[in-house]
Amino acid sequence: MNPLRLALNWVNYRRTISELSNLSNDTLSDIGVNRYQIRNIAARSFR
Repeated sequence: MNPLRLALNWVNYRRTISELSNLSNDTLSDIGVNRYQIRNIAARSFR
């Protein structure tokens, strides 16, 4: 994999984790996500 693409994917992964982690539990519940799923959701964007 291209090193630049790998770096950009990592940035997107971290950004996704950060943004979802900043949401309240109620907001996460509204979109059908719990805190334990955040890393898995972010990992899907990293692939």
